Amino acid sequence: MQYRQLGRTDVRVSEICLGTMTYGEQTGEADAFAQMDHALAHGVNFFDTAELYSIPPRAETYGSTEKIIGKWLSARGNRDKVILATKVVGRSTAHWYRNGEMARLDRKNIFYAVENSLKRLQTDYIDLYQLHWPDRPMDLFEGLSNEYHDRGGPDGVTFEETLAAMDELVKQGKIRHFGVSNETPWGVSQFLRAADASVGPRLVTIQNAYHLLNRQFEIGLAEFACREQTGLLAYSPLGQGFLTGKYLNGAKPEGARFTLFPRGQRYQKPGVDDAIADYLALAREFGLHPVHLALAFVTSRPFVTANIIGATTLDQLKLILDAPTTLPADLEKRIDAIHQIRGNPAP
Repeated sequence: MQYRQLGRTDVRVSEICLGTMTYGEQTGEADAFAQMDHALAHGVNFFDTAELYSIPPRAETYGSTEKIIGKWLSARGNRDKVILATKVVGRSTAHWYRNGEMARLDRKNIFYAVENSLKRLQTDYIDLYQLHWPDRPMDLFEGLSNEYHDRGGPDGVTFEETLAAMDELVKQGKIRHFGVSNETPWGVSQFLRAADASVGPRLVTIQNAYHLLNRQFEIGLAEFACREQTGLLAYSPLGQGFLTGKYLNGAKPEGARFTLFPRGQRYQKPGVDDAIADYLALAREFGLHPVHLALAFVTSRPFVTANIIGATTLDQLKLILDAPTTLPADLEKRIDAIHQIRGNPAP
């Protein structure tokens, strides 16, 4: 396992980060414990979660993943071995986040969220506290266009208010570092501007989707990641499992995530299956498991701080951790040739 610097801090995180969003839904507590044990034993020191997990978000499972991780940390007594990242929800009308009120990224909501995450995680501090999505109204998760535009509704909480709250939490020792997720180049620039004005801490990471079917991070955000040391924490490196090929031609394998929870409509658009078929054929040609091709591509990008991998079962995790972290130059050229034709069919 190789380790990379977290932003401009002195923290070193494994290039593979353990994603945990299935814990408490598809993955039970005992299996989650086994995954965390195995990951840590194989050099993974970076775990990522969120207050809303497990996925799909529901009132009944809200906070369940953090609770499982907290039980594991308490049982193992190894908090000092793990760089722990979690997230506060952005603007949301889902009633269970804030006792019937709209969730926002203002001081009141952030302090409420962090205190509850600390309790569930059974820890005194969070290493990386991230905004799960922006407060301002925008088209974000639908993946229907490349344009983010105001959809009306209340104005967003200012960047300054959000960052000032993070500053207080850092000074109180409750969080060490601050990051964003599902953010745009403009949003990143505004947080960096506010930090330069001494409003609060400098963001150290950007957690966005990035994989062979969605390389949009390379347009705009990759330059921030490299020049400003705000590296990518890449989520969905397997395109929610679609890059394995198991959902090709409308297949719905028993027990698979999309079969249980049909929330992957971005992967059901024209051109997606064609792109997946091309990458599967390329993996066969080079004698690689398609999982390993997809993961190695993400991990080897120069703007990636960590590749967030997730698994439902321990066997899946073992396969994932066997993936190479680099690709030969000729294979990289072939990937880019496919991308030139297929583009980003699943943003």
